[in-house]
Amino acid sequence: MTQVDILILSNGPGEVTTWVRPVVKALRQELGDDRSLARISVVLSPCSNASGKEAAIALSFPEVDRVQGAEHFWQFLLWGKTFENWDWRSRGVIVFLGGDQIFPVIIGKKLGYRTVVYAEWEARWHNWIDRFGIMKPEVAARVPQKYAHKFTVVGDLMLEAAEESLDANSPLPITPSKTELIGLLPGSKAAKLAQGVPLSLAIAEYVHAKRPQTRFVIPLAPTLDLQTLASFADRQKNSIAETFSFGGASLIIPEDAKGKALLKTATGLTVELWQENPAYNLLSQCCICLTTVGANTAELGALGVPMIVLLPTQQLDAMRSWDGLPGLLANLPVVGTLCAKVINWSFLRFVRHKGLLAWPNIWAQEEIVPEIMGKVQPQEVGEMVLDFLTNPEKLDDMRAKLRNIRGKSGAAQKIATLVREEIDKF
Repeated sequence: MTQVDILILSNGPGEVTTWVRPVVKALRQELGDDRSLARISVVLSPCSNASGKEAAIALSFPEVDRVQGAEHFWQFLLWGKTFENWDWRSRGVIVFLGGDQIFPVIIGKKLGYRTVVYAEWEARWHNWIDRFGIMKPEVAARVPQKYAHKFTVVGDLMLEAAEESLDANSPLPITPSKTELIGLLPGSKAAKLAQGVPLSLAIAEYVHAKRPQTRFVIPLAPTLDLQTLASFADRQKNSIAETFSFGGASLIIPEDAKGKALLKTATGLTVELWQENPAYNLLSQCCICLTTVGANTAELGALGVPMIVLLPTQQLDAMRSWDGLPGLLANLPVVGTLCAKVINWSFLRFVRHKGLLAWPNIWAQEEIVPEIMGKVQPQEVGEMVLDFLTNPEKLDDMRAKLRNIRGKSGAAQKIATLVREEIDKF
């Protein structure tokens, strides 16, 4: 094989952990581990959901040779030069795994590389992209026939990441057979955590008081640390907690290194904090999860885990985790709060008209998993959780529907095959 560069374009934490990870592994299996022949680079573009740790996560993948963080992206897009002035081989393939699909078009032209785009729901720039790997045939339904040869159904990368993790035999939490494990996924960014942490913990207290056999766990996002999470459960540090009549919680870190950190609420409920990532083995054991909108819903959907999706609107200016221009406006100094209120008010009006926030519901074009939006109160959601737990056939029905709407697995290897085919065209 001739010397080639593989350039992965990605952006947010979800894309890096669930798309980039399996693809770079498949690329190494397909192209070999000789870095003098095939070099893999990752360039990140800005994302309003990013934490700043995405570059470090990507660099931790053994298959990756070099990574550039999102802060240097625009310089690279405009001038074709990285911050560290990387050298580029004369032949290469750009693999798009998150961001804006115009990016591989522009960068591909600058470097003279072929382009492969993974498209979940929509494929753009058909005349300038060389190949598309799509999740389902429906993605290509509206594509002009003259571009049909560029499209290959590869399946679901999210499912790939989940299955890979489940096959890894990572250690599982020990729970008694009669215990009902409920996952709490309040998000990873401050905008969501401020409301999500006190709300989900208050729901947990309500459910546990009426059903003591329930246990609760929070799988931490890879970009979140224990102290930051705990600060949103502290009434002294997070005034929004009062909105949900939540009494607060304190962080407990055991002296035993093998023990799990806990959040202990004012009512005495303990919630386990799970730091291993990805947490698919843990989530697959949950009978139901309470989650915010976003990538969490896609991951749970890929695992077939029932969920209730929460979008509390007690503070309209709190939600600032939007992509693109809305995210930039909502996070501007001085006027950001006003912009956030206007954007969220407009968004809520649109959603109330259109519906469907969670990814599984968007995929199915119907509400498979409940979406609770508005001035959400813990008792309201708690009663819904209790109803599901006392009527397990409802959870079984939700699991079956979630499994039916996902794409096929094996996507990473099929994308690697597309890359190999493009390399062979040089």
